[in-house]
Amino acid sequence: MLPPLATHLRTVKRRLAIVAGTLAATFVLTFTYSAEIIAWLNRPFPNALVFYGPAEALFASVKVSFLAGFVLSLPVIFYHVWKFIEPALLPKEQRLAIPLFLLAGCLFGLGLVFCNLVILPLVIEFFVGFGMDRAITPELAVGTYIDFNVKFLLVFGCAFELPLVLTLLARIGAVSARALASYRKHAVMVALILSAVVTPDATLFTMLLMAVPLMVLYEVGIIGARLFGRTSAAGEDAAPVEAPVPIGTAGHRVR
Repeated sequence: MLPPLATHLRTVKRRLAIVAGTLAATFVLTFTYSAEIIAWLNRPFPNALVFYGPAEALFASVKVSFLAGFVLSLPVIFYHVWKFIEPALLPKEQRLAIPLFLLAGCLFGLGLVFCNLVILPLVIEFFVGFGMDRAITPELAVGTYIDFNVKFLLVFGCAFELPLVLTLLARIGAVSARALASYRKHAVMVALILSAVVTPDATLFTMLLMAVPLMVLYEVGIIGARLFGRTSAAGEDAAPVEAPVPIGTAGHRVR
């Protein structure tokens, strides 16, 4: 019979192997549709994409296929993460975990959709229009264009998890809605700094397109913390008052 640690490691390796196999299978599936995915991402750009290196188109197809495969694999990934942490949770926590995983996946997908349908068309139209207004013909390499799109998509997919993270932190008592609201100015500064770091280019326009949704998501997180955060009962934080000890007639405490 294997010791508990060896059994645990064996289970972890098996789950990692299943997740890796799922990612590989979804990658192969989405790679066959990589041309359609690239064409979908190319919608905001008026001209056809070009490539300058022999392998540039291949690497671009690999990137979009891996991203699409990862999104398709999220249910399997969440399931095995859930089965890994399930034994350590109480029954009440187990009932809450599955809706939280589903919500996290929906928020990530919502971030991808919002970025693809709203943010990326604005960014590409702004930069391409800026060049065309100066009589410069746009000709974008597929590798650079796909890198630009994938980075934006991943950043917005992760950013849309912010309200859920803040709500969970408030639920376990790590933060409160009042504390989050008091640090609103600091959050704005952090959003601007993160936007300058994670956006593919450090222009003010793309920074604002990233920072403004982050600020809105932070406000949504405050609302979630206010609605679902832990509330301390009245007098819970007060120090317990020790009951007075009776004193006898001789001035000695009665035991």
